Amino acid sequence: MAEIMIAAFLILMIMGVPVAFSLAMAAFAAVAIDGRYPMVVVVKEMFTGLDSFPLLAVPFFILAAEIMSTGAISRMLLRFASQFVGHLRGGLGYANVLTGTLFAGISGSALASAAGPGAMMARMMERSGYSKAYAGALTISVSVVDPIIPPSITMIIYALQDRNVSVGSLFMAGVLPGLLISGLVAGVNWWISRKRDYRSQEARPSASEMLRNTIAALPALLLIVAIVGGIRGGICTPTEASVVAVFYAIIASAVIYRGFTLTDLWGAFLRSAIMSVAVLMILASARAFAWVLIIEGVPQAMADAVIAMDLSPVAFLLMVNVLLLFFGMFMDPLPGVMILVPILAPIAHGLGIAPDQFAIIVIVNLTFGLMTPPVGGLIFVVASATKQKPSALVRELPPFFLAAIASLLILTFVPALSTWLPMVSGFGR
Repeated sequence: MAEIMIAAFLILMIMGVPVAFSLAMAAFAAVAIDGRYPMVVVVKEMFTGLDSFPLLAVPFFILAAEIMSTGAISRMLLRFASQFVGHLRGGLGYANVLTGTLFAGISGSALASAAGPGAMMARMMERSGYSKAYAGALTISVSVVDPIIPPSITMIIYALQDRNVSVGSLFMAGVLPGLLISGLVAGVNWWISRKRDYRSQEARPSASEMLRNTIAALPALLLIVAIVGGIRGGICTPTEASVVAVFYAIIASAVIYRGFTLTDLWGAFLRSAIMSVAVLMILASARAFAWVLIIEGVPQAMADAVIAMDLSPVAFLLMVNVLLLFFGMFMDPLPGVMILVPILAPIAHGLGIAPDQFAIIVIVNLTFGLMTPPVGGLIFVVASATKQKPSALVRELPPFFLAAIASLLILTFVPALSTWLPMVSGFGR
């Protein structure tokens, strides 16, 4: 049955069927052809996959991201980031990286970041003389940080698949890896800016202007403190924190920055509803797909095969990196987490690999799939937002691919980057 399902899934994906429908139709086809189980069991598993209180955090964090990316908050973060690096050679590139990193702390959605402040920053770079394709590629590369720096929808889904980690510990575990990736992307910008002589046209602001911009940006930047602090202090669960994030985003946008109207709110609700439905459909279909794999014994068979290879923890992680980088080229992070984590996480725990480190390696690998063809969602979002061909963006991405590989190797060989903050903040186990 598993062979039928996997073959059907690959055929549907090649035909261009959306991921959610490919997963569900493959599961239905496998159960129908096998004949041992009634078809209704697939529907049951799909509903079971959504019957979880923590999953309520997903639409609320998506809504918070949509609100924060609309209106004055994005412009405020752009101004705040530009004042520190905008006057340097390649300064707007650095500002793009810094803005994307800051927005990651209030978003959690790579697509929202790329379509909102990322697209704004790319257009500013183009007007200042940067290559249009390079500006888009830089935006793509920094947007992958959003699901890694908290809050993160992918981390919430991961915690539901692996009981050895919590949402709070994963939120803390993602901070240093996210900053590492941003630093490497900034390094690529430094090299390319020197090579192509991208000189800054920004004047260095005065100290008083920098102070005013910093004070003005504080309400937006404090959202991540409210979320992580609330979870760590036991004031709220991650699901409740997502609701707090929505109300905070509305108050900050409408009252503090006064750049948010009822029309903007309606648009944010509409966009977040569409995105939430798409995400939850993927999760429901992935649950049915994973159920077929489990009843067919695929996870146990893979575990036995890996154990028979007698790999060291580092060798296993290197193998996982290769597997997930390939897997991420064809599937979004959320179904990847739901399908692969129940298979791979028990093996990693059996080898003594820290749960938080393994979780970050999985999430980072699958997130990098958003910037790799042929399915990379960020490529098509940025191409649409900046009105250029996806192929032009792909030609500018190889240096950023190298930075991504470097970050994975560092995270593999330096586990403290993923485990130190959860431990010192009290989330570690």
